[in-house]
Amino acid sequence: MDELLHWRAGGVSLVLDHTGPRLPRILHWGADIGDLDPAPLKLASIPQPVSNTIDEAVPVSLLPEQSAGWTGTPGLTGHRDGRAFSTFFETTQVSQEPRRLAVHARDADAGLSLLIEIEMTEDGLLRQRATVTNDDPGSVFQVDSLTPTFPVPTEAGEILDFTGRHKRERIPQRQPFTVGTRLRENRRGRTGADSSYILAAGETGLGFRSGEVWGVHVAWSGNHRTLAERTSTGVSLLGGGELLLSGEVRLAPGASYRSPWLYGSYGSGLDALSHRFHRYLRSRPQHPRTPRPVILNTWEAVYFDHDLTKLTALADVAAQVGVERFVLDDGWFRHRRNDRAGLGDWYVDETVWPKGLHPLVDHVRALGMGFGLWVEPEMINVDSDLARAHPEWILATGGRLPPEARHQQVLDLGHEQAYAYLLERLDALLTEYDIEYLKWDHNRDLIDAGHSPGGEAGVHTQTLQVYRLLDELRARHPGVEIESCSSGGSRVDLGILERTDRIWASDCNDALERQAIQRWTGLLVPPEMVGAHVGPTVSHTTGRVHTLDFRAGTALFGHFGIEWDLTKAGPDDRERLAEWIRLYKRLRGLLHHGTVVRSDHPDPSLWVHGVVADDLSEAVFTLATTATPVWSPPGRVRLPGLDPHAVYRLAPLAPADEIRAPGGNRLPWWDHGVELSGRTLAVAGVQAPVLFPERLVLIQAIRTNSATAGQRR
Repeated sequence: MDELLHWRAGGVSLVLDHTGPRLPRILHWGADIGDLDPAPLKLASIPQPVSNTIDEAVPVSLLPEQSAGWTGTPGLTGHRDGRAFSTFFETTQVSQEPRRLAVHARDADAGLSLLIEIEMTEDGLLRQRATVTNDDPGSVFQVDSLTPTFPVPTEAGEILDFTGRHKRERIPQRQPFTVGTRLRENRRGRTGADSSYILAAGETGLGFRSGEVWGVHVAWSGNHRTLAERTSTGVSLLGGGELLLSGEVRLAPGASYRSPWLYGSYGSGLDALSHRFHRYLRSRPQHPRTPRPVILNTWEAVYFDHDLTKLTALADVAAQVGVERFVLDDGWFRHRRNDRAGLGDWYVDETVWPKGLHPLVDHVRALGMGFGLWVEPEMINVDSDLARAHPEWILATGGRLPPEARHQQVLDLGHEQAYAYLLERLDALLTEYDIEYLKWDHNRDLIDAGHSPGGEAGVHTQTLQVYRLLDELRARHPGVEIESCSSGGSRVDLGILERTDRIWASDCNDALERQAIQRWTGLLVPPEMVGAHVGPTVSHTTGRVHTLDFRAGTALFGHFGIEWDLTKAGPDDRERLAEWIRLYKRLRGLLHHGTVVRSDHPDPSLWVHGVVADDLSEAVFTLATTATPVWSPPGRVRLPGLDPHAVYRLAPLAPADEIRAPGGNRLPWWDHGVELSGRTLAVAGVQAPVLFPERLVLIQAIRTNSATAGQRR
C-alpha cells in the first residue's frame, strides 16, 4: 500500500503513514480536518534539520526506535545477552480493514518480528498494541519494556494526571508540559489508588468544556507505566504499557509478548474526551444493559458479626425501601470472625451457618431481591486451612514471605493447582446458591511478589491468571455480574472492565469525598458502572455528618446502593430514602444511557454536573456545594449539552428541591420554573441558589418544543 490512511469518526481525524519501509507514524491526531487528500500533509510534516542533530528528519513511529535517530524513550527495550538492544524494524506486510490496521515488521539482525495493531471506534476513540516475537531459534530475548505512543502537538502545554490513596482515589494534578519526561510508574501489582489513570495533555487551562486535550489510558490491571515526553526538538508524545519486573518476560525461541491496549482519546474539553470512553464501553456486547438494581451491601451494617436473625431483619427493611439486590459481605466463610484468618477457605462456615447460606438466600429471594456475595479469591491468610496445607501457593520470593498487609498474603495463581482450586470453589458456590452477583475484592498490593519455587517475578503471570479466572467463570455462569473492588477503587482500568460489570469507586462513602472521587472516576467509567452507595449519617471512614439528601443525591449519579444498617434508621429516614430510591428507578434509564456533562464554574466550591438524554429531550443536573463559597450569591451556572435550538422548561426536582441556605430568601425563578433555550442555558445560564456547604439540589430540564426562544410567538 502506498497511500496514507485518513480515518474520520466522531469529529476526530487520524492520518497515518504506513507506507514503509519503517514503522508507521501518525501525522495528525486530533480535530477532524475534513474530506481531503492527506498526502500533502506528509510533506508539510517533515521538520527542518537543526544544528548538532542527525542529517535527516527523525521519523517518530508508534513504537519509536533508537536506530531511526530517536533519543527519547524507546518503544521497545530488551536484549539478547546484551545484544539486539537496538532494533531496526522494517515493514513486511500491512493488513487493513475499515478503521483497523495491522502492520507486520521484522528485524532480521535482531531476530525479532513485530506486529502493531491500531484501531479507531465509530466515536473516534483510538487504541493500539504491539506484539514482539523471538524468531531466533538459538537464544532467549528478554523484554524489558514495550511502550506504544501517540504524538500530541506543541499546543498541548499542560499535563493532567491523577494520584490518590485508599479512601481518596483519583486526585487530579496539573503541571506544565515542559521539555523532558513525565514518567509515572506503578509497582503495586494492581492498578493502584495512586495510578495516573488517564494521562492527558492539553491546552493550558483546559477544562471540562474548553481546551483541546489528548489523553491515554493503559488497559492493564497489574504493574504499568505512562509517560508524557517532550524533546528539545519539539516532538511530544504520550505513551504507556506494562511495567515489567526484572526478567519477568524472557522469550524463548518462537515465543511472543503482547502489550496491553493503549487507548487514546481526543476532545475539545475533558467532557468530549470522556464521552469517547463512555460510548466505547457502552457499545461492547457484554456491557450491562438491564436496569442497574438498587443494592444493599451488608458490610457497614454487620461487619464480621454474621447472624441470620439480624441479616433477615436487615433484608426485610431493605425490601421495604425498594432495594433490589442484597449482598452479603465479608465474614461468611470458615474461620472468618475478623480479618486475620480464613482467606482462602472458601467454604461456608458451618459454625455460623449450620444450614449453609440457604436460609438467608431463600429469605432474600422471597422478598423479591437478588442475592450477591463478597469474595476475595486472590488473597490468603497465613492463618487458614489452605495456607497450612499449601504454603507453597503463597506468592513469595526466596525463603521469605512478603510483609503482610491487612494480615494477608497473595495466592499465587501461577500455580495451576491453586488456580484450579479457586475455580472449583467459586464455581461450586455460584452453582449451589445460584448467586447473581459477586463483589470481587483485592485488598493488598503485590509486594516482593515472586513465583515459587524459583522466586521469579510473578506479577505479569498473576495478572493474566486473574483475567483467565474471571473469563472462565463468566463462561460457566454467563448471567453472573461481577464488581471489581480493590481496597475500594484501586483496580479501575479497562483491562478489568472487560471482565466485570461495575467498579467500587472507593471504600469511602463520605458524600463530600465521593463528590470528587466520582467526578474524576467518571472521566473514564460511565455512571452505570460506578458503585455509589448511601452511607449512614456519620461516615464510617471520616466521621463527618451529612444530611440524607446530600448522601443520596451524591449516590444518585452512579449505580445506586446502600451501605447502612437500616434497622437502626428511623421511620422518617427510611421514608426519605425510599423516596430517593423511587427517583433513582425513575431516572436510571436517563442516568445510565445519557451523556454525562460537567460545567466549569469559576467558584471552586460549586460543582455542576448532569446527564442529558441521547435524544436531548430531557436532562437532570445537580448543583453541589463542597465548601463555603468565596462570594455569595454564587452567580449564574451554565448547563451544557442541551439542544441549542430547543426550548426547555427548567425546574427544581424533588426530593432535592428545597433550598437550604442562610437567610432563607427565595430565588425568583425557583418556585415556578423558567423556560429558556438550550443555547441560552449553555451560554448565559441561570442564577444558582445559595446553599449551605455540603448540600445539593437537583434541576430537571424538559424540552417543550423545537423552536428557539426568539422564534416563539
